[in-house]
Amino acid sequence: MVRTNDMQSPRSAIAFDLNSYLGDRKRQVEAALDQALPLLYPETLYESMRYSLLAGGKRLRPVLCLASCELSGGTIDMAMPTACALEMLHTMSLIHDDLPAMDNDDYRRGKPTNHKVYGEDIAILAGDGLLTYAFEHIARQTQGVGSDRLLQVIIQVSTAVGAAGLVGGQVVDLESEGKSDVDISTLNYIHTHKTGALLEASVVSGAMLAGASSDLLERLSQYAKNIGLAFQIVDDILDITATSEELGKTSGKDAQAQKATYPSLWGIEKSKQESKSLIEQAKAQLEGYGEAAKPLLAIADFITARSY
Repeated sequence: MVRTNDMQSPRSAIAFDLNSYLGDRKRQVEAALDQALPLLYPETLYESMRYSLLAGGKRLRPVLCLASCELSGGTIDMAMPTACALEMLHTMSLIHDDLPAMDNDDYRRGKPTNHKVYGEDIAILAGDGLLTYAFEHIARQTQGVGSDRLLQVIIQVSTAVGAAGLVGGQVVDLESEGKSDVDISTLNYIHTHKTGALLEASVVSGAMLAGASSDLLERLSQYAKNIGLAFQIVDDILDITATSEELGKTSGKDAQAQKATYPSLWGIEKSKQESKSLIEQAKAQLEGYGEAAKPLLAIADFITARSY
C-alpha cells in the first residue's frame, strides 16, 4: 500500500460509518464460520465447537484481519480463511478460560459457558479441536497467496497463541491471582500476551497475506499493540462499572478472584486517560494512508467508546 498525503484527522475517522461496516463484515465472517465448521461425527464434539464459535460477539479479530488486508492492497476472499481461523482460536481461548480450573465462569456472550452445556471433558476437547482446525483451515482454504506468505502467517498466528503469547500470558495471570505485589510491568506482560498477542496477529496476518511492506507491517504491529492494551484497560474498567447483562458475562469477577487490574493499580480515571492515550498513539501509526485506513482508525476509536 502506497501512503498518500491525505492525512487522517479524528473528524475523518468519526465520519466513517463504523456500525454499517462492522455489521457487514460480521455477517460475512459468520456466514464463513458456519460454512467452515459443518456438523460432523462425532456430533457432540462438533455441536460443542459450533455452540461457542457461532455464539455471536463482536468478531473484532477477523474484522481487523480483513481490514488490514484491504489496507495493504489485498482482498476479503484472500483473508477470510485466516480471519475465520483467528475467531476459532479466540473461541478456543474463551472455552478454556471459562473452565473451573481457570476463571470458572458460568456465562459467556449472554449464554451458559461451553462446559456448563457439554461438560468439562467435551469443552476441553472442543477447544482442542478448534485450536488444531484453525491452522488446517488457513493452510487448506487460503487461495491466491504464495506459500512463503502463508508460512509467515502461520508462524505469526501460532506464536500468538502459544507459550510465547496467549498461553504464557494466561499462566502468569493465574500465578498472579491473590498476590498483592503485582506491579504494572507484570500486568502489562499478562495482557500484551493473553489478549494483545492474538489481536496483533489478527492485524499483522491480514497485511502479510497481501504482501505488505516491512514499514507498514511495523506500523500495523504497533497500532495493534496499542489498541490491544487499550482494549484490556477498558475491559478492566467495565468489569467494575458494567452489569452482567451489559457484559454478557459475570461482572466483578476480577475483584472476586483478587486479580490485579489497571483500575486497581491506577484508579479508574487514570485508566481511562491511559486507554485514550494508547488509542491516539495507535491512530498516529496510520496517518497518511487515506480512505483505506478509515476502518482501522474507526475501530480504534470504538474500543474506548464502549460504555465505561
